[in-house]
Amino acid sequence: MIHRWGKALATHARFVLLVGLLLTIAAVAYGGGAFATLSDGGFVSAGSESSREVTAENELFGNKSTDVVAMYSSDKEEATQPAFEAQVREVMNNLPPHAVTAVTTYYDNRSPQLLSGDRHSTRVLISLAGEDQDARAAAYAEIKDKLRSVTLRTEVTGRPVVQEEVSEIVSKDLVRAEMIASPIVLLLSLLIFGSLVAALMPVLVGALAVVGALATVRVLTMFTEVSVFSVNVITMLGMGLAVDYALFMVNRFREELAELPRDHPDAASIAVSRTMDTAGRTVLLSGLTVAAALSSLLIFSEPFLRSMAYGGIAAVVVVMVSALTVLPAVLRLLGRRVDAGRMPRRFGGGRAVAGASGDGVWATLARSVMRRPVSYLVVTVVGLLALGLPFLGVQWGSVDHRMLPEDAPAHVAADKLSTEFGGETATANLLVRNAAAGETHEYATAVDKVDGVASVQPVAQNGDATLLRATWDGNSQTHRSQEIVREIRGIDPPGDGTVLVSGQSAETVDLIDSVGARLPWMALIMVAVMLVLLFLAFGSFVLPIKAVLMNAVSISAAFGAVTWIFADGHLENLLGFESTGYLDATQPIVMLAVLFGLSMDYEVFLLSRMREEWDRTGDNTRAVATGLQKTGRIITSAALLLAVVIGAFATSGVVFMKMVGIGILVALLVDATIVRALLVPATMKLLGKANWWAPGPVRKWWGTHGIQESPGRG
Repeated sequence: MIHRWGKALATHARFVLLVGLLLTIAAVAYGGGAFATLSDGGFVSAGSESSREVTAENELFGNKSTDVVAMYSSDKEEATQPAFEAQVREVMNNLPPHAVTAVTTYYDNRSPQLLSGDRHSTRVLISLAGEDQDARAAAYAEIKDKLRSVTLRTEVTGRPVVQEEVSEIVSKDLVRAEMIASPIVLLLSLLIFGSLVAALMPVLVGALAVVGALATVRVLTMFTEVSVFSVNVITMLGMGLAVDYALFMVNRFREELAELPRDHPDAASIAVSRTMDTAGRTVLLSGLTVAAALSSLLIFSEPFLRSMAYGGIAAVVVVMVSALTVLPAVLRLLGRRVDAGRMPRRFGGGRAVAGASGDGVWATLARSVMRRPVSYLVVTVVGLLALGLPFLGVQWGSVDHRMLPEDAPAHVAADKLSTEFGGETATANLLVRNAAAGETHEYATAVDKVDGVASVQPVAQNGDATLLRATWDGNSQTHRSQEIVREIRGIDPPGDGTVLVSGQSAETVDLIDSVGARLPWMALIMVAVMLVLLFLAFGSFVLPIKAVLMNAVSISAAFGAVTWIFADGHLENLLGFESTGYLDATQPIVMLAVLFGLSMDYEVFLLSRMREEWDRTGDNTRAVATGLQKTGRIITSAALLLAVVIGAFATSGVVFMKMVGIGILVALLVDATIVRALLVPATMKLLGKANWWAPGPVRKWWGTHGIQESPGRG
């Protein structure tokens, strides 16, 4: 199939480019409106107990949860003075009634908890209208400007406030990341390719990937919720894989072109056809592998994780299609002009990206490793597993204000509330139904006896349904807060009644439980798909298993690094963040899918070259040395360029985006250097001819149906 497509491309390059141009124009026009259709939330587990409580609570009482906390302060006046009170009441009276369901002020109940210690500040608790987070975010957008007082200092925090600021920062981070990465990638591409025209190819493919994926995501929003964070993974993978695939394709095209006479009339067509047979096959396999890894996120119920799958798969598919259509068509039309705009030789001009021979630095390194494979294997594996040890003690949580930069208004307001109003508190809403008043009272007493719970108060009643609120000291995301929720849920419901528990701590518990329940299935799906794809690519039962195990080792090192940095609080000043003391439960899942796919990207490219040499010589040692020599520099170059792209996203002001960026960066560098240069040669040497083993009938089937390079080269 890939061979026939390569032939067709060589013949109809102009038509392919025209179609690509028209589709790109349409994607730019349509995809530009994607941002307005994306949601800010997506971290709540669909169908969870907390989700069901919120739905039932809205039906019975309207929303009674505190969504927004507005704090009003004055350096001169105390909050108890009439002028101060009048100003707060005026602000609250101006809020549109349809946007809020409840407003609680100090002036309504004289609760000392709503008055600061110095009496110069008061906080107002606001419940927003809406059945879900998106609806409440819309309600907050409607009241946001109306919360500002003319005479009092106003500070606002709460979930919709945090989500809005996160979205704004993510949008700014996206622009900054592109501004940082694009010129550096172009400059490094110039040094790697040695010519301006060749260096522009990754930029071309990356631009096509991003605009195409945004248009695809906008289509998806017509049918399902897609988080705004999907844009980050679109840009990260779109630009990152564009660098890899353009590097693979352009490098192979130049190699094939160099083998043909300069006056050959069909040199460009032949080179494109051969490039598609080899590098094109690798790009196809890599794209399918990365997309398959990301598709494992679709089994989760959280819209955020599913959104990462939507955005990631869209980016991968578009960049793969672009690299197999538009890019080879451009190369066919350029021919030897792909080397136009050469840099001076001392700056890299005229230098091939990867050597064509099987002798060189990388081959020498491979042979050195293969002379002492056991030593290299043991030291490398032990070292990588040691890096992963911090992950064994990880604590889990979810998104709160500390995910924002320390100077973000919602973060500043939350910190001020904590210091001026007696420390942080966490709450849980308990919806008791089908219980008599006495039974509900007994249940509330039992909840009040849970270690750590400070109070249990009735909030609303409707027939035999009562809404209680339990309060305790501490942040909602701490391990102790999660344990309190679990203990409350462990109390028997009153009589024949039922109880549902919600709140930020409860949502985190549900999120962790939901992710934990589906994680084994995600791993099973991901590994199974990888094993099948790698078998179809290389016709071996052994290589796919070895690849999965090596990826697991390198990914464990990345997880250990992010735990040590972000959960344990190291390098805070250097990297510019405040440690939360835990990892957000969704982010390692995203990292796992992305890293598994990207690791296989280099694995496929390296093993493809080794398979070429094995098929040609039948010599395993030579195949390993030659394969590493022909791919060592290009994989290192690709990893360097991809590291720049991902490293730019690590500058994000949002902690969990910074964590994903740094985690992927660590894994990428480990994978492209230690794993590919040391682990692969060591394991390939130890396994010998067994690397390529498959049962006879299966091997025969693969010879007919496997994804192989075309036997012809013309």
